[in-house]
This record gives sequence, structure tokens and C-alpha cells, in this order.
Amino acid sequence: MIKPDENTDCEMNVLARLVHSSQAVGCRFQLSSLPKCSNSTRSVRASLTKIRPTSARFMSSTMQLPSDLIFRQLFDYQSYTYTYLIGDKEKGEAVLIDPVLELVNRDTHLIQDLQLNLKYALNTHCHADHITGTGELKKQFPGCRSIISKDSGAKADLYVSNGDKITFGSQALTVLSTPGHTSGCVTYVLHHHDKPVLVFTGDALLIRGCGRTDFQEGCSATLYESVHSKILSMPPDTPLYPAHDYTGQTSTTVAEEKKHNARLTKTKEEFIQIMEQLNLPYPKAIDKSLPANLVCGVLDDLPNS
Repeated sequence: MIKPDENTDCEMNVLARLVHSSQAVGCRFQLSSLPKCSNSTRSVRASLTKIRPTSARFMSSTMQLPSDLIFRQLFDYQSYTYTYLIGDKEKGEAVLIDPVLELVNRDTHLIQDLQLNLKYALNTHCHADHITGTGELKKQFPGCRSIISKDSGAKADLYVSNGDKITFGSQALTVLSTPGHTSGCVTYVLHHHDKPVLVFTGDALLIRGCGRTDFQEGCSATLYESVHSKILSMPPDTPLYPAHDYTGQTSTTVAEEKKHNARLTKTKEEFIQIMEQLNLPYPKAIDKSLPANLVCGVLDDLPNS
């Protein structure tokens, strides 16, 4: 006979699996057809609704990617950072955008599983919420070179500026200078048939938001101009991939942000006022992350290390 506490654990496991499975396909479930559950699981059931779409986001863009392109979006549950792997299947070369130090092993194994060679490890800016994995990735892939904006103030093997191209295999990322969150922010754009099909916005543009502008030489007016002139000027169905998301969403489009972004749909003056009144707390990881990122995440290069 199953003891009451064992039964509760069993119910919770079943519910957890159903919730997890439903989220994977973008649905929630109402388990009203099942027998009544114990008090400990009623709160779980109460949070589930009839089958319908969740807030999980799936790409609805009509943009067609190159047939020989490998694309993976990876997530860090600690800093809510997205890391992006983009590879050329035929040539076997790849780049990694915004890697996280603690997840270098994950990234390394994935790159090896896909039989790719990491040519470049890129950062969209000098991060303040996590330590970059570029330094450690260079140890795993000896031919790999690190890249960051020349305006970032951070160390790297190669420095890029507006209009530069980063090639890997037959693919290329175009660099757009999009300062404002920091003075050295850039956006990376992959084109196919002369259209932008993958746009990595860093912290300049987030889903329904944007990066803060109150540190690292940030400037609200500059950020507003960067986003509107460089990103939101692209075709409406252009898919945008941010460096972070805190609500479970994975991507957005130019059209969505022009319609729904609560900050960037305002006038420039209103936007500046909104940013000035955010009163955000001091970034909890900045004192550890920023010095490390200024030396490409190579902790041995830190002063007094």
C-alpha cells in the first residue's frame, strides 16, 4: 500500500511532468478529469488552466534561414543570459555569441557533438551580470579568437566597429554599433538573400524592454537613437534575439517591438524620463563580473589574482 506522503510525492511528480511537457509544446493543462487530489497538490492544480497557449514564445517569422546553417539558442538560469551558437554545416566553422563562464563545458560539448570548430567567441558588450566564457573557450578551442567592440574598453583578440563583417564558413555576421546601454554595445546581424534573418541585439533591445542606462557610460538618448535607427528600422518580420530575458520568452520581431515595447514606443523625451525614473538596484554581480570581463574572462589576468 502506498503511504499518504508517498502518494502525494507521486502526484506531485506526475503534475510536474505534465506541466513541464505542456510548456515544451506551448500549452497548459486543467486536470479536472482526474480524481481529486490531496490538499498539498490542490494549489498546483489551481494554477493550471484549460489547454491554451502559454506565454512561451515560438518563432513566427517567415524569414528563411540558409539551409546549411546550424543555429542553437542556449540559456543560463543564473544570469538569464542567452548564448547563441551559429555554425556553417558544410565548412564546419562556428561562432558563439555571449558565452557564460560557468557553462563553457556545455557549450564545448555541443560544439563537438555538432562536429564544428569554434572560430570566434563574441560578446555584444562588456557584461556586468556574468563573467564571459571567451577566455576559457579559447583553451578548449586553440584556434578560437575573442571579439568585442573596440569601444568596450575590454581586452580581446579582435576589435570590431560598425559595418565590420565576421565570417565563418560561407556565413557572415555584420556588426552594427548600438551604444546606449553601454558605450561599447554592438548588434550582430546575419543576412540571407540580402535580408536580415537573425539579429542578436545584446542588451540594447530586450523583449518588451531594453537595457538599463545608468552605468558603464550608458546614455538613454543614445540608446533610443541606436535602437530606432539600427534595429527597429529593419523589415517588420525580422526576428530579434536578445542577450537576456526574465519572463520565459526567447525572441521577438521588429513589428512586435514597434507595437508593444512599453519604453521604446514612446517619444525620445518620454523614454529618457522613463529611464531616469527606473531607480534600479546596484547590479549584484558587477563588482565581480566587470573586472573579469575587461580581461576577456581570463581570471588569471585580474590584478592581485
